[in-house]
Amino acid sequence: MKSILKILLWIIIIVVLAFAGFLLYVSITDYQPDKIEVISQKRAVIPLERDTLSLMIWNIGYAGLGAEMDFFYDDGQKVRPSKKMSRKYLDGIKTFIDQNNDIDFLLLQEVDVEARRSHYKNEVEEIKYILTSHYPVFAMNYNVPFVPVPVYEPLGFVKGGMLTLSKYTPLLAERYAYPLIASWPNKLFLLDRCFILNRYPLMNGKDLVVINTHNSAYVYDSVLRLKELQIIKEKMMEESTAGNYVIAGGDWNANPPYFRPEEGFNGHRFVPSKVKMNPDLLSGGWQWAFDPMAPTNRQNYQAFKKGENGTTYLDYFVVSPNIEIVEVKTIDLNFENSDHNPVYLRISLNNQN
Repeated sequence: MKSILKILLWIIIIVVLAFAGFLLYVSITDYQPDKIEVISQKRAVIPLERDTLSLMIWNIGYAGLGAEMDFFYDDGQKVRPSKKMSRKYLDGIKTFIDQNNDIDFLLLQEVDVEARRSHYKNEVEEIKYILTSHYPVFAMNYNVPFVPVPVYEPLGFVKGGMLTLSKYTPLLAERYAYPLIASWPNKLFLLDRCFILNRYPLMNGKDLVVINTHNSAYVYDSVLRLKELQIIKEKMMEESTAGNYVIAGGDWNANPPYFRPEEGFNGHRFVPSKVKMNPDLLSGGWQWAFDPMAPTNRQNYQAFKKGENGTTYLDYFVVSPNIEIVEVKTIDLNFENSDHNPVYLRISLNNQN
């Protein structure tokens, strides 16, 4: 009996030491970006002459959350698709992007560089390869050597982020960090969220500022969310006050202000998000650009079945008062290759000349 207890004690000690060593390793290697990092900078670029421009936002779900998938974070069971299915999703995403290669600015979220969940494909390079006419800017927001959940099949190594592609070369591209939304040790395994800011000079001496954002999910603490939103708000207001033209788009993980689906939501079942965007976040002529005719996000507790899975609206744009919204449209792909749908925006810059 003593021998058995001694063996059990040693097993416990070994497990505890192994776990402590793992936490120490992850803590030492923890990705800790600066608050502001320059990604790309040019001495001079040709000023942008056009006053009507097109943009598209799309969270591609790292080509791992297509229609056949459920996801353990959302009360499903699966962790990653098969290698064959992952390839199918990524090829479908690339085909859609290639079909829309005339768009001026493409703002993508959840794009992997190397990760177990996407079978170690470099999605950034594959997408850049099909859009050689666009200038790429990538910012990492997920860099963890090993995500230990779920216990039965850990997510493992993840390195990915956000990708902005534009037909025009930015004078400056920067990564702005959002504050951490969790304490140690949870923060070691979560995204280091951020937004990408691209700056393009215009003929009238002002700048066009395009922001690609991916805000927090799975956290419903209003104080933490407000801290995160305050950072992007302050930057947008600063640029607008200087007379610049500002467009921010991406996955906000919250319904836009006063959102209500229209005309049957294209056959989808609407479920409001747990948090809503405060309409007073940006007032005084700022505009929320979204299309309530179809959803941009689905629930992942089961594989997608239209009319069964709850759907909602998380992906949209915010534009400054000196910009006219010409068209905004949700492109309903029925979540074939991602758990998000893309959103298209066409705008006009007022008094640009």
